[in-house]
Amino acid sequence: MLLVPEHARFRSTVAPRLAPRLAPLPASPDVIVIGAGAAGIAAARRLIERGLSVAVLEARDRVGGRAVTTQLRGHALDLGAHWLHAGPINPLVALGKARGEPLRRAAQHEHLWIGQRRGRPDEEAAFSRAFDVADRAITRAAGRSEDGPAGRGLPRHLGPWGERIALVHGLVSGRPLDEVSLHDWPSLEYGDNFFIAGGYGAYLSRLALGLPIRLGCPVSGLDWSGPGVRVQLADGGRIAARAAIVTIPVPVLQAAFRFDPPLPGRPRDAIGGFLAGIYEHVVLHWPSAPFRGRDRLASVVGGRHKPPGMLTRIDGTPFHYFELDTASARALDATGAGADGARRLARAVLAEHFGRRSLRDLAIPAVTAWRHDPWSRGSWAVVPPGHAAARTTLQEPVGERIWFAGEANSRAQWGTAGGAYEEGLGAADRVAETLVAGNLAAPFVDASERSDRRASG
Repeated sequence: MLLVPEHARFRSTVAPRLAPRLAPLPASPDVIVIGAGAAGIAAARRLIERGLSVAVLEARDRVGGRAVTTQLRGHALDLGAHWLHAGPINPLVALGKARGEPLRRAAQHEHLWIGQRRGRPDEEAAFSRAFDVADRAITRAAGRSEDGPAGRGLPRHLGPWGERIALVHGLVSGRPLDEVSLHDWPSLEYGDNFFIAGGYGAYLSRLALGLPIRLGCPVSGLDWSGPGVRVQLADGGRIAARAAIVTIPVPVLQAAFRFDPPLPGRPRDAIGGFLAGIYEHVVLHWPSAPFRGRDRLASVVGGRHKPPGMLTRIDGTPFHYFELDTASARALDATGAGADGARRLARAVLAEHFGRRSLRDLAIPAVTAWRHDPWSRGSWAVVPPGHAAARTTLQEPVGERIWFAGEANSRAQWGTAGGAYEEGLGAADRVAETLVAGNLAAPFVDASERSDRRASG
């Protein structure tokens, strides 16, 4: 059941200022981009660079998709994407450096908490070695066997660290490892990560300035039965173009989007086979938390409650993320506990490991639920066992006029805004090459569609 998630009630730090600085839609766009998240913003910027006209249609009243920055107690805080992963190959890192954006490298050291005490240096070293052993083992297993659950490649003899390692990998994969493709799992590049002061969502919003984006414009379907494409708007209107780039999250494509005629078998099966990944933030404001140093991960081992992950002292502030994985979210949803249930869970876990007296100044101002957001229906797209070719299949055009772009397409950076941005650039380049080659006819436009376009700006 989809409800209005709590995170949707927090205002973007830039949304009120952004709308007046967006460009109007062109009267007859060459390309329609559906969605103004990282992939849609990238596609629009690249298409314009290549001399094509574009209309970007976004269902939300803001840009950024699953990356949004809000203000909490005077601090900018991300409620969605936060890490700029894979710095050497992430186009948003390279672009940020070129623009002079306030990037900073993520800390390499993390906190280890065992039961009710800090981990010793020898325990930290052993934990790190076990992680390395596990990662190498899963990568080797993927290279020498047929596809299956990624958990199959996890070594059985990791000592006291095995359960914790499985939890962390399940969290960052978006599903427990037994639900993740062994052949897809090692494709993700996570090294040399960055953060950005002021928030990731705010950064993407800056990249959208001046683009022709119409906010509050849900698209319910795409008609490609004749020349070009026509998009069906939720308010009954239509807009036509020569081609479309669809950046809608895969779980939304599965549940609430129509193609007319239906997609051919390959892309239809690729889209249908993904699972919705779950990764949620419980935002803690905890000034007296026993963690020092900004932006450090914390692993908590032992005890009855085992938090999948924590990120502490975000940007040097008293804010921390207590992360929810698929199992935690499923348990909360099964009882209908909602955001307050997540708050109770976080307090119970922290009380067990740090003592109730240490929580005297703890507040929990926000809890995300991207899995219940109608415009995302999950945090990212997960490839289950036996479906490893799906990401590359989504990179193929449909009828030489429909392209897909988003994190789901990315082999090296799936689940990340950087991967989505890269795929948006690639899709835009392929569309531009096709249009410049003259392979796409202009769409038939009737009078009602012309009227819709004039009104859309």
